[in-house]
Amino acid sequence: MRRLARITGTLMVVAGLGGLAWAVTVWQWQDPFTAAVHHYEQRKLEQRFEQRLESATATAVATAPATASPQELRRAVGRSARDWRRRLRRGDAVGRLRIPTLDVDEIVVDGTDTETLKRGPGRYRGSAVPGEGELVYVAGHRTTYGAPFSRIDRLRKGDPVFVELPYGTFEYRITGHRIVPADELSVLRSRGVELLALQACHPRFFASHRYIAYAEPVALVPARKGAESIPLALGGG
Repeated sequence: MRRLARITGTLMVVAGLGGLAWAVTVWQWQDPFTAAVHHYEQRKLEQRFEQRLESATATAVATAPATASPQELRRAVGRSARDWRRRLRRGDAVGRLRIPTLDVDEIVVDGTDTETLKRGPGRYRGSAVPGEGELVYVAGHRTTYGAPFSRIDRLRKGDPVFVELPYGTFEYRITGHRIVPADELSVLRSRGVELLALQACHPRFFASHRYIAYAEPVALVPARKGAESIPLALGGG
């Protein structure tokens, strides 16, 4: 009986240490099993997005006259953005999101339902895409499925955020954040100006609130040969 007790005690200690190690791993980094699923899905999304970038030759931006002014290019970007959003279907690759401060380089997927968010950060389908001059709302996981927004609370005012799409690459700058209850739906309403919202659950491991980091556009590089960066006014442009 004493031997059985020792074996049982040893197994319980091993199990406890294993559970502790797992908890520390998830707390410091992310769930490795769902991360593997996320990595696989991101590879597929990236391949599809790269293909769409290569074939994006008929956008309003690409076909704009060589003498087009910055104002004309911005209008062409707006037309291309509206066309891009209308063609998107749930689960499609929307664009590439880069947040250097957080070491994030992810393909954004269209949709914010549970299954879609397993593949990557998701664009709320009731919001706009960059270039439309409205709210662009993107949600992402914080502890599972790649945890792209695990450190979202480390973003500070002025940090750059880049979004690449077939018609151009947008540069945003973080302006601040809000923490709201999970059922607060007013944050999904656009205010009539371009604004990027990055959302994750708050605090980590809980879903009672949402942490939302906001960023305003500062520059745009249209997707056309020889195009230069166009400054964008804060709050839209």
